[in-house]
Amino acid sequence: MAKSSKKEITPDNETVITEEQLLAMSEDDYMNDVQLAFFKHRLKMLEHDILNKADITTENLRETQFVPDPADRATIEEEHALELRTRDRERKLLKKVQQSLQLIESKEYGWCEETGEPIGLGRLLARPTATLSLEAQERREKRQKLYGD
Repeated sequence: MAKSSKKEITPDNETVITEEQLLAMSEDDYMNDVQLAFFKHRLKMLEHDILNKADITTENLRETQFVPDPADRATIEEEHALELRTRDRERKLLKKVQQSLQLIESKEYGWCEETGEPIGLGRLLARPTATLSLEAQERREKRQKLYGD
């Protein structure tokens, strides 16, 4: 999304603030309806993008090409395998996006699932599917590194 000073209108006629406006809000406004609408819009756009890419991949894979040269055929198969791995990662991301949208609906979005503390606007802008604060995420990664969880 391009940064601008104008508010954006979503397809369902909701006005969405810009990143600058979001970051300029008071800490007391954390995860109010305006901020939730901002992240809902961002997550819906991400969901739409992932689904479109999945459709394009499906169409590309349906277009079977007969290539007599084994080297060319191997290249095409490798490209398809890479595309499928990418779509698998995006499928996992799609699940997280949909879970985040459910958290927005229940007004639980933006709060650390471990500590209940705010995740923070900066972290959510960078990773809108985050469910842990930065500190909780670092603790989890250290535990995984130590104990192989």
